[in-house]
Amino acid sequence: MNDHEVRVDDTVVPVKLTFSETFNVARHFTRRHIERGLGDKALARWRDHELSFAETAENTDRMTNALRALGVRPGERVMLFVKDVAAFYYGFLGAIQMGAIPIPVNYFLRSTDYAYMLAHSAARVVVASSEAFPEVIPALDAEGVNAEFLIAADGERDSWLSLDKLLGAADPIAEAEPTGPESDCFWLYSSGSTGDPKASVHQHKDMIYTSQYYGVGIGGITADSVLLSPPKMFFAYGLGNSVSFPLWTGATAVLLEERPTAENTLELLNATRPTHYFGVPTLYAAQLQAMDQGMTVDTSSVELCISGGEPLPPAIYDNWKKKTGLEIIDSLGSSEVLHFYTSNRPGKVKLGSAGPIVAGYEGRIVDEDGNDLPDGEVGELAIKGESTARYYWNKPEQTARAMREGWFLTGDTCARDSDGYYFFHGRHGDMLKVGGIWVSPFEVESAVVEHPSVLETAVTGWPDENGLIKPKAVVVVRDGIAAGPALEQEIMQFVRDRLAPFKYPRWVEFVDELPKTSSGKIQRFRLRA
Repeated sequence: MNDHEVRVDDTVVPVKLTFSETFNVARHFTRRHIERGLGDKALARWRDHELSFAETAENTDRMTNALRALGVRPGERVMLFVKDVAAFYYGFLGAIQMGAIPIPVNYFLRSTDYAYMLAHSAARVVVASSEAFPEVIPALDAEGVNAEFLIAADGERDSWLSLDKLLGAADPIAEAEPTGPESDCFWLYSSGSTGDPKASVHQHKDMIYTSQYYGVGIGGITADSVLLSPPKMFFAYGLGNSVSFPLWTGATAVLLEERPTAENTLELLNATRPTHYFGVPTLYAAQLQAMDQGMTVDTSSVELCISGGEPLPPAIYDNWKKKTGLEIIDSLGSSEVLHFYTSNRPGKVKLGSAGPIVAGYEGRIVDEDGNDLPDGEVGELAIKGESTARYYWNKPEQTARAMREGWFLTGDTCARDSDGYYFFHGRHGDMLKVGGIWVSPFEVESAVVEHPSVLETAVTGWPDENGLIKPKAVVVVRDGIAAGPALEQEIMQFVRDRLAPFKYPRWVEFVDELPKTSSGKIQRFRLRA
């Protein structure tokens, strides 16, 4: 085999992938479609910009040479606070190609979060979009932060290097670091849904496996596909949708620089006519409300709507299908495994489930001692697959707890039915014991959100007057709805009529918004606090 080559044997299930001994995923991605005559094809489009595969390859080489010229060495960390624009591809792929470790970071966080990540990672290089400066710059002065090279991804800033100038001065041809498929490649920090961000260490092979197993195997993505992913490239879901999937298949990604809203995402659906649309339940709910208020959407080009990040309530699925005629394919994944490892299939959706295991992965439901549980019993979901992170950086105890003999203990409480479909019951610690019986917060949330006045909700445990834990629903109502005691009683009775009596929420609290991570995951630990 040639260096940086992958052979695909699709005559077997799961598809077999064979890597050359010398393999750098950035070199493979950037040369793959040029060699097939697709260099002029668009890898990405945003606003009035278009980025071709050939431009991506050249500027990845320039970024590699620029970092080397600064004195950056293989293994050193490059932290990216970069919007979904061309600079993300250059920074991410250019660092990988020279053997450095890029770390895409959520650019909607605060300086205290950044100070922790910069110190924890010992990042030597920072690349930042101007929107992130107000929070990134104070973090650079925090104790333990020693970033040496600061690169402005757009425009210029005093004491910062200009990315445009660095690329312009660099040689357009670079040699790739001779890494292997199992060499460390990049890190992803968890979204903070449990309050403790951890850095998952991924290898060069990992993006190839997710691209083939999910992108091609489940999504059916080809070079003719157009992918619209409002979820950002700084976390695993968006990184697959907008980076590795198009780089593997030759598809085109539609990028959204701004924070996603119902309005700007529906406008993009109308303007760009994607074949694949990737959302999260919160966004689908907001889009449905915008449609109720008169906003129109043309989904005639869409072949597949996909959801992740949080379980999809059946009511949202039903309303979306009623308004658009399209199914939403719900799935389950994590930063540690890089993308989805369970997924419903088109035409085979089982409402309330995250689908069966994606071909190429293995799944188990285990008890607290790691013993397998039979179908129907609730336990922790364990996953095995080639895209799983090697370990958590500098977190040996958490690594030992979660990563055992090739299995990743996800922290998700799930059950599997006799058809092999997995049902999410909550994160470890979210499950409620009411009257000695386990209650899934997601089951209660799915019932609450069916109420026509409810936009979204989160259910957590709350002590009653005797100190016993009972369900409490925190609710965001739809626009124009008056929240108050009458609606509270109505919602409580609404759920009692649909679920076992002990499961209904004893309290309903109305709020303007729920605390969430940037990926749309509800931060229940903040509600409990």
